[in-house]
Amino acid sequence: MTIEVIVLAAGRGTRMASSCPKVLHTLGGRSLLDHALNTAQALEPSHIHVVVGPENESLAEAQTRGTLIWHIQKERLGTGHAVELAMCAVHEPATVLVLYADMPLVRVDTLRALCAQAQDNRVVMLTACLDVADGFGRIIRDKTGAVTGIVEEADATVKQRAIREVNTGILVAPARRLGQWLAGVGNGNQQGERYLTDVVAMAVADEVDVVAHAVADLDESLGVNDKVQLAAAERALQRRQAHQLMQVGLTLRDPARFDLRGQVVFGSDCVIDINVVLEGLVELGERVTIGPHCQVRNARLGDDVVIHSNCVIDGVKVGAGAQIGPFARLRPGTDLAENVRVGNFVEIKKSQIGAETKVNHLAYIGDSDIGDAVNIGAGVITCNYDGVGKHKTVVGDGAFIGSNAQLVAPVTIGAGATIGAGSTIRQDAPSGKLTLTPGRQKTVSRWRRRRDDSQ
Repeated sequence: MTIEVIVLAAGRGTRMASSCPKVLHTLGGRSLLDHALNTAQALEPSHIHVVVGPENESLAEAQTRGTLIWHIQKERLGTGHAVELAMCAVHEPATVLVLYADMPLVRVDTLRALCAQAQDNRVVMLTACLDVADGFGRIIRDKTGAVTGIVEEADATVKQRAIREVNTGILVAPARRLGQWLAGVGNGNQQGERYLTDVVAMAVADEVDVVAHAVADLDESLGVNDKVQLAAAERALQRRQAHQLMQVGLTLRDPARFDLRGQVVFGSDCVIDINVVLEGLVELGERVTIGPHCQVRNARLGDDVVIHSNCVIDGVKVGAGAQIGPFARLRPGTDLAENVRVGNFVEIKKSQIGAETKVNHLAYIGDSDIGDAVNIGAGVITCNYDGVGKHKTVVGDGAFIGSNAQLVAPVTIGAGATIGAGSTIRQDAPSGKLTLTPGRQKTVSRWRRRRDDSQ
């Protein structure tokens, strides 16, 4: 059976109250449209058709997926009209699956089951049984339980609105029959639109079997029309992801307070505490521990790494046995070797830090190459920016940089060198020597502290 998928993404999204198109709002770090396209591609269809509104025409130019065919719905005349636009490019022998970009949580396995039932010239639709069915079209059945049609809520009677079985909108139908039915869909309803759902009654009239396939997981039926629904879908996605990760061995101290906005790959015995956000591609070795309230983005953490609380780790490679934080920020281009210690209120950017080196507190290291077993004292900064360009600091193995020192780049500190506390180093410091910039201490005997006479 050849499958062609039509993704409807032309809604204005006015209830989102945003200048951003609804289908570009993000869920788990990816746009709603991206979720729908990834799901569609997992079915390996022959073609994917995407229907967007005129204001989103640039989306077609931004996408590089080879199987996508874009259609612009210049006038929003309803879902039936949107599908009909795409049907012009669908091959008749195919079976058509209609998806919605604002339904990001439908599972691939559910859609496979839907398509499997679409053989023998059937129409199959995805339904859900909800306690609160507001906003959904209701499934109408006859006395025998057979589906006879769908009524939209705006057109439903009071009795029909009491029905709990609802239409999610997702539909599978033979392309040839679907095209014929769509040509006959009118707009004689409360909203003056051409409803895709009208084809169900047409199929029944043509004695074509209509199968209602109910979702097992109601989260799959969640649609996104406003920020409240977007937040609900986000929580549902995070619950799903957390459950999947724990099933394959990741320890989450509280799965309700964990967010994955990308992909995580991990070894055995990794532990993640509360309120941790993982973004992009995060790779964890074995026995990695991430403390509470951390953000980790596009990072690779080696075996036995410990990230203490309240750290931001972004675009970083961390060697085995390193310890970071609390309250540390590692910026893109940072590469820590084995057993590095980065302490509280330290910021490192675009720097290589050698094995066993300690940068324990209140330091800034930028555009630097720091050797092995170096000690960076409290308050040390590399002055890497002159207002126009960035310059490099090089510190050799075994150097000791005293507290509150300033290393003005470009500068090289030799191996085994010691830099006196409070020094400002503007020239290269030789290996194995003490270098400092002394200033004579002075006491002003006649000085008196100001007093506040108002007290």
